[in-house]
Amino acid sequence: MRKHLGTWLSALIAALCLLSLPTHAQPVAGRDYSVIEPTQPTDDPGRIEVVEFFSYACPHCNDLNPLIHKWAEKLPRDVVFKRVPVSFNPFYELMARLFYTLDTTGDLARLDAAVFSAIHEKGLKLVSEKNITDWAVSQGVDARRFSEAWNSFTVNSKVKRADQAARNHRIQGVPAVAVDGRYLVGGKSLQELLTLTDQVIEMRRGERSGKASATAKPAASK
Repeated sequence: MRKHLGTWLSALIAALCLLSLPTHAQPVAGRDYSVIEPTQPTDDPGRIEVVEFFSYACPHCNDLNPLIHKWAEKLPRDVVFKRVPVSFNPFYELMARLFYTLDTTGDLARLDAAVFSAIHEKGLKLVSEKNITDWAVSQGVDARRFSEAWNSFTVNSKVKRADQAARNHRIQGVPAVAVDGRYLVGGKSLQELLTLTDQVIEMRRGERSGKASATAKPAASK
């Protein structure tokens, strides 16, 4: 009797555990994501655009950086990932300018993680153009090229556009992730942020597919 009771209880517990496992449910508006109004344009309408709003000065962005790069490497072909630095204050604006300057000189891929490390691990005070230039030169960047890029019309324009994009997306803090100019992803942890981003991407893919089906012309009857 006890043996049968134990077997029954084990089966019941196993069933309850299966019921408690997370399912691939649709993300919930207001909890898992918020709607961006009005919808923002994207650079590549043919693909789902994911934007990470960040700053080198942000410690949470520093923690997220290696995670989101690994995550982005596995994105399917219909998804494009881009990063936009915010300019919440003068220090953050310097960091945004550094991001676009390194991008212009062709050193961003090589030094992106190094910027985070310089600020958050080594404690360097990159708080002025001179400090930042000295650091960049110490990392092998040509001083003249760096200075020309830093003060260029191209970098000035990109910093302004990035700041406007953050405003248009209603970004209040970083890191923040927006999907296709429509949804701002939630999450209580960095890993949950990425998990929910995957879910919102899937939701958006379904919306795009449904729209395409709805707008497709019916076949002509014979």
